[in-house]
Amino acid sequence: MVEYNAIKGEVLDEASLTLEEFARACSVKRHWVVERVKSGMLGNGTRYASRWRFTSPDLTRARRLRQMEFDFDAEPELAALVADLFEEVERLRGRLRAAGLKSE
Repeated sequence: MVEYNAIKGEVLDEASLTLEEFARACSVKRHWVVERVKSGMLGNGTRYASRWRFTSPDLTRARRLRQMEFDFDAEPELAALVADLFEEVERLRGRLRAAGLKSE
């Protein structure tokens, strides 16, 4: 896979990225993103790739997927499961903080 110079940073608030910008920010090719969107592992884009817009949470998830797939040679489905677990842990930690409890 060809490595691009990744854009370091996060999309903020209402900002969003096009498919090409998103792929570049994740250091992957466009078809990698398209495959993950079509399989339901990433984003909630429309049926038409030209209308897809990606947000900060999408960017975080895609970078996790990429890291699992490339660093650990994980199958895309396993990488998606790991990303789901990371997101659930973050959600639960947020609930603990909101309840005034300390998370480990």
